[in-house]
Amino acid sequence: MSETLSFIHRFEKGAADARPLLLLHGTGGDENDLVPLGRTIAPDAPLLSPRGKVLENGMPRFFRRLAEGVFDEDDVRHRANELADFVAAACAHFGISTPVALGYSNGANIAAAMLLLRPDVLAGAILLRATLPLSQPPAADLTGVPVLILSGAHDPMMSPQGAARLATVLQQDGAAVEHRTLPSGHELSQADISLAKQWLQSNERSSS
Repeated sequence: MSETLSFIHRFEKGAADARPLLLLHGTGGDENDLVPLGRTIAPDAPLLSPRGKVLENGMPRFFRRLAEGVFDEDDVRHRANELADFVAAACAHFGISTPVALGYSNGANIAAAMLLLRPDVLAGAILLRATLPLSQPPAADLTGVPVLILSGAHDPMMSPQGAARLATVLQQDGAAVEHRTLPSGHELSQADISLAKQWLQSNERSSS
């Protein structure tokens, strides 16, 4: 890998006219974890899937946390900018357009941080089991950027309340946010897959 593509990653080509997906795994995942999900919800899309660089007890993550549910916010900022640089470089390298992020848990939270800190590198986001990653988020211009947030009503790790705060912040910055709370926990369900696929197809139609 070149210096600019400094994340271990997996890339799968797709249709030239399809919006790429940036796949961001949860704690303990890797660059392969979300490829089947990405391919299910966007069969023709190019897929860019990096592996988080932070290790917590040997498990890859995208940023450090100080305790369960307590984020190292300085590291969140650093890692979000580092990942954004990788995404911009990878898009140029592979010749793909600005991607929509598809993130789960820790991956959804780094995607949310990128929206707030580097909104230019994402065309939208599907945030599965996310919360607000910064206690004092900066103002960002997200005018018209589509975001889907899917929470679990019984999620012990990412509360619907935290996701609601995230939705409010993104809406205040101009994003077109849809927030749904499903009757599930932290794990993903068939409803997550169906809703993500429908949302993505709807936004592709509206942008074409």
